[in-house]
Amino acid sequence: MLRRIVRAFAALLVVPALARAKMLAPGDPFPAWSLTDHTGAPVTSKDLAGKTYLLWYYPKAETPGCTTEGLALKDDYEEYRRRGVEILGVSFDPPAANAKFVKVQGFPFRLLSDTARTLATQVGAAASSDQKTASRVSYLVGGDGKVIEAYPNVVPDRHSREVLADLPPPK
Repeated sequence: MLRRIVRAFAALLVVPALARAKMLAPGDPFPAWSLTDHTGAPVTSKDLAGKTYLLWYYPKAETPGCTTEGLALKDDYEEYRRRGVEILGVSFDPPAANAKFVKVQGFPFRLLSDTARTLATQVGAAASSDQKTASRVSYLVGGDGKVIEAYPNVVPDRHSREVLADLPPPK
């Protein structure tokens, strides 16, 4: 009985990793993208040319892990600004759900909707366009449009500090 439980638990750990699409690596060009933010406004990679940004995929608005991760980023928001980094959250939720999430949590950053899962499948946040929720992955993208750092195994309450540790100190 215990052996079956251990095997089932191990399968839960392995299957998501196998199902995840391949992540981009540091130095890779980040794909061009266009998504809608929580206000209904379009946001594109062209809009961010020359800027460093953190694109963090989260599974579902207003769920415990996503709220924990978002609040940690909110707490560190001014430090990201001082270091010239824009924070952008992305999920498969529609703009209205992300708007509610922003309002309830008071997030100072934009949340984007990748409802077609187009970008997600290109960057390893979804194995296919049928995936129900995004994998919890993030990318730090430089002003040159290349990946500075990829985060394939995000831990919600540690992620913000992990990213800040990877950034150069403010000037």
